[in-house]
Amino acid sequence: MKSEIMTDEDLVKECVSGSSVAQKKFYDMFARKMMGVCLRYTNNYEEAQDVLQDAFVKIYNKLPDFQSKGSLEGWVRRIMVNTALDAYRKAKKHQSNVDVDTVGYMLDSEDYTVESINAQDLLKIIQSIPEGYRVVFNLFAIEGYSHKEIADRLGVTESTSKSQYSRAKKMLRKILIDRNIVEESERL
Repeated sequence: MKSEIMTDEDLVKECVSGSSVAQKKFYDMFARKMMGVCLRYTNNYEEAQDVLQDAFVKIYNKLPDFQSKGSLEGWVRRIMVNTALDAYRKAKKHQSNVDVDTVGYMLDSEDYTVESINAQDLLKIIQSIPEGYRVVFNLFAIEGYSHKEIADRLGVTESTSKSQYSRAKKMLRKILIDRNIVEESERL
């Protein structure tokens, strides 16, 4: 591997050719940021590590197929999200269904923004909401998927995606208010 700065394309070529130095560089380039993605979809750090590891195995196997038509980071992120969704679906099969409609919601549907909260605290709060809410919230609010795309990926209806997202926002807003992170009148 050259000591000069490599382009993403060069790095991919080196990884595909089997260079362990390039593969380590590739991992170091994305692991930290992608761990944040994994943490948003899992219940704890250990599960996130498993998803991260599984995703990197998939990435290394699919690197020869990378076309350089979009950003390498976007391609890596897509695989991370899909791997996290696979893990979610697998775990969901082993859990009993909970009727989320039985949960009471006390707040209206206005949108709010949080201006000052530690990212780690916000991640913990997001991890505390039910998985179905969390997955839809992450896909819509953070990853930018449409409700139709979410519905297709999760095998639910578009209206289910919209209602899960709405309920996730309400639950997050309630948690932030209950923990005195924001006041009820503040726009989150």
